[in-house]
Amino acid sequence: MIKKYLIEGMTCGGCVSKVKQSLEGLSEVEKADIQLEALQGKLKLSSPVNIKTLQEAIGHYNIQEVIEEPLIKEVATESPEKTLTTYKPLLLIIGFITGVTLLVQYPFDDFSGMLWMRHFMAGFFLVFAFFKLLNIQGFASSYKMYDIVAAQWNGWGYVYPFVELGLGILYLINIAPVFTNWVTLIVLGVSSIGVIQSVLDKRKIKCACLGDVFNLPMSTVTIVEDLTMIVMAGLMLFL
Repeated sequence: MIKKYLIEGMTCGGCVSKVKQSLEGLSEVEKADIQLEALQGKLKLSSPVNIKTLQEAIGHYNIQEVIEEPLIKEVATESPEKTLTTYKPLLLIIGFITGVTLLVQYPFDDFSGMLWMRHFMAGFFLVFAFFKLLNIQGFASSYKMYDIVAAQWNGWGYVYPFVELGLGILYLINIAPVFTNWVTLIVLGVSSIGVIQSVLDKRKIKCACLGDVFNLPMSTVTIVEDLTMIVMAGLMLFL
């Protein structure tokens, strides 16, 4: 089988040779075709290989599997029914968070939109942090492929899930709301820059919003997700 990968961090022919030699040293890799210009690698595999194994083999370079072209074309032109199937995990999670945070105020005699947004933000950050922490190394590897901060500082991918966890707790117990909303605006605002750039550049990479658990392609859905949270934080901060 042949699989394509995005490899970042290579700057010269020596890097290409090192990555090629390291990958071909794995028993699962029959041949590695590495290109510096496209920062891509095409691997001929004798058997499936875990992305973690490939990452460990090449060291400080970063490798991420490229979603196959047929899948991207299908996502771009698919029907609403297929779109729902592709993003079913994300939509279910958002739906559950929305439902639970609405029911918290049942029987809705004195429903507060601000309270609902605070509860939703708490649920969002706590749940999404949970999925990222299931495989923090896998998340960090995926996140670095498009986030502008993680691309410069590899440690940000390991810190980010704990930032989300902290924000979720702060929203839940309603401590320092001004600070919490400002941090949310800054963190998600910066994060959305890389997301928007990746979508505009039509990069075929995986969205890391649910960590390394689900294989969701980067798309406008991710942009809407980030911008919705930014708008909520702004409303709670300025209204």
